[in-house]
Amino acid sequence: MTRGPEVIAGVDIGGTTTQVVLCAEDFGIVDRLEVATPAADGGAAMVGAALECVRRLLGRTPARLLAVGVGAAGVVDARAGRILVASDSFRDWAGFEVTSEVERALGVPAFLDNDVNAFLRGEATAGAVAGVPHVLGMTLGTGVGGALWLNGGLYDGPHGAAGEIGHVPGFGDLPCTCGGRGHLETLASGRSIAARYGERTGRSVSARGVAESASLGDADALAVYEAAGAGVARALLITAGLLDVTTFVIGGGVSRSWSLVEPSIRRALAAEPPVSGRPLTVLPAGLGGDAVAVGAAARARAELDPHRAFAGDAWPSTDEGCPLGEGAP
Repeated sequence: MTRGPEVIAGVDIGGTTTQVVLCAEDFGIVDRLEVATPAADGGAAMVGAALECVRRLLGRTPARLLAVGVGAAGVVDARAGRILVASDSFRDWAGFEVTSEVERALGVPAFLDNDVNAFLRGEATAGAVAGVPHVLGMTLGTGVGGALWLNGGLYDGPHGAAGEIGHVPGFGDLPCTCGGRGHLETLASGRSIAARYGERTGRSVSARGVAESASLGDADALAVYEAAGAGVARALLITAGLLDVTTFVIGGGVSRSWSLVEPSIRRALAAEPPVSGRPLTVLPAGLGGDAVAVGAAARARAELDPHRAFAGDAWPSTDEGCPLGEGAP
């Protein structure tokens, strides 16, 4: 048996890259690896790449592996440990039995979660909102995802769709990738930021390119980010009005342009504060690209020892940052 500290592996299988971390008991990262996701080669290849990362990490950092947590894009059946629905970016991913494959290969328990749920669990465990009992997590990436942390634990609702603020109508009338219209995703996702800029200018550039143009003062790029931030603020106000949640953590690729998104959020919240009168605290992700993998590891730890206090269950409250919408500087 391998000697050394006990660790849990956290895996983030994304459309472009797969990140694997080994987490210590306090969820500090012992070691990490990132590789390209072989999304075009099918589910077996994707999980195989993650397994190879785990083996390489254990080879160079001797430790006793207790369990593996996996966060994956798409709609997942967390209880059965398999992928239900995946985008066309992934070949042979829908229906893939993730946890059984991991358990067979490594001989330890494995657990699967949606990547946005894992993101929020990571931030609530060891990130920007550690110790905060009620949080909405939002990821602004290729699409817009959301998840809820209520009373110190993840709340996914009776059908697994709680917190999916990215696909609530009321944000205009543009067609969404999901088939609906007027969703937040049509304004605030990376794909939509690029599309909205293209509509205004006739130029085809990536969301990163739009961000670069905005940082140089491009009026069209700034207008696109203004609309994205205003849409996010509206989503936060809807959540605050329905659930009285006043703390929010935002991650994903678009959040890397926080200096472009945050001012618009601030202005919109100042113009129309929440009905409760309580200021809203809006924070960028504290764990960056590690959030999903750390959250997946935290899910595995919770499943192994459900009575163990961690994350929002018992950790002391932390500094929540600067509240927005109350004249914050």
